Amino acid sequence: MQRRDFVKTGSVAGLVYAVGGDVFGGVAGRSNRQPNILLIMPDQMRGDCLSVLSHPVVKTPTLDKLASDGVLFERAYATVPSCIPARYAMLTGLSPQSSGVVGFAAKTITTPTLPDVLASHGYSTVLVGRNMHQRPESGTCGYQKNILGSTYEENDDYDRFLRREAPNSGGIRNLIRSSGNSINLWPSRPWPLSDHLHPTAWTVARSKDVIRNESPDKPLFLTTSFYSPHPPLFSPKKYFDQHMTSALPEPARGNWVDWDAVPSEGHPPYTRIWFSGERRRRAQAGYFGLIEQIDTEIDSLIRQFKERSEKAGRPWVIVFTSDHGEMLFDHGYFRKCEPYQGAANIPFIIAASPEMGLEHGLRNRQPVCLEDIMPTVLALAGVRAPSCVDGTNLVPVLRGKRQNIREVLHFEHARCYSDEQEFHALTDGRYKYIWRPATGREQLFDLDHDPSEINDLSLADSFTGQLEMWRKRLRKRLEGRPEGFVQNGELVTGRPYPPLNRTAPLFENEL
Repeated sequence: MQRRDFVKTGSVAGLVYAVGGDVFGGVAGRSNRQPNILLIMPDQMRGDCLSVLSHPVVKTPTLDKLASDGVLFERAYATVPSCIPARYAMLTGLSPQSSGVVGFAAKTITTPTLPDVLASHGYSTVLVGRNMHQRPESGTCGYQKNILGSTYEENDDYDRFLRREAPNSGGIRNLIRSSGNSINLWPSRPWPLSDHLHPTAWTVARSKDVIRNESPDKPLFLTTSFYSPHPPLFSPKKYFDQHMTSALPEPARGNWVDWDAVPSEGHPPYTRIWFSGERRRRAQAGYFGLIEQIDTEIDSLIRQFKERSEKAGRPWVIVFTSDHGEMLFDHGYFRKCEPYQGAANIPFIIAASPEMGLEHGLRNRQPVCLEDIMPTVLALAGVRAPSCVDGTNLVPVLRGKRQNIREVLHFEHARCYSDEQEFHALTDGRYKYIWRPATGREQLFDLDHDPSEINDLSLADSFTGQLEMWRKRLRKRLEGRPEGFVQNGELVTGRPYPPLNRTAPLFENEL
């Protein structure tokens, strides 16, 4: 059964929706009281890489200030921690169980997106930087204007800029190859050109152009989308060199890992890789440097965004998050698609101007996810979310109300690099339970006392009762799934687990 309260009146390439209901609460109507909204979204940024969370080397004063002006959710997750499904969830507010996007695969978006709904309520919607990585049939995903820049696309706006400003570079893909970096892996060397030509600097510069040039008569929804700190790990030299001479943290080494079985060399699909010495340090230096570059660059972006809003007499809202994290050698893994904190936990900060009534400096450890962004942002804009949305409106929590957001959060990933990597996981913010459907392996971690997931409590006899409670919760969550994960009341291993579940409630045929 399709759950929806909208009427599609246009083609998939240019969706127009009449959303049920009208504006409500807080901000009223389509006046200049509708807030300008800035969504800042790096790619593959770990949730712990903030100095406000006491990261040992990464310094993020801009993001620390944003967190002090708003609310920082410390237990935020990508419900499918890889780029395509995570961005799908953020755009639509749909959980993977509703949408059917349960792994690294794309389906056409046929439900209203966050920018769709905002555009239908008077917003200018603009995307700058990394695209949303969805099927071409999904069109612009609701963004009325796209200024695109990536590190793997030739002839997008950034690539043309680079070829014009640095004609000897041969474009971004050639520059990556010739400089010894990689689009997906750990080789790391500093950015070889002037810093103002870096894709991060370009993305901020073009975002500032939007802030200056878009009409102040309409509220603005601007998404500033970075490719960093996703590889290529080519931070500007000043950041790279600084980290190469600092005491970089050792990756987490779980006592549950069979280290003798972890290869010292390899590349995807073998993701369990342990590097020590110079190569690992260079990868960390490049990764941490890219995060610090983002933090430095967005300082002026945030200031200009606030100034624009104040001049127009509008409130403002800023959301900072990422699509997923990066294992960065924790437990012998690199890249994403894992249930562990490095890959699944993401930064999640929401701040707003005083008239929006948000708390300042609040830290929350309840589990939240990318699906929560759509209903939350729409509520702050005074727009009712479509009923098909699964995410939770966080505004009451943002305004200081003590309320239970959800009992547990379920997140998952179908086969990506290997069958054994498939997982289902549950967390209540403190404990995290993991079940591997290919092998039946279970894990249980106490995130409050063991945030690096070093000690697997499932191995301790004293947690037998806890394990059964979490199994029961997962069985309830997976009951009726077409993969057959639950049969006769028990979790079943070895079931086919494709990345697209075509019998999910909101799965529609591809166009």
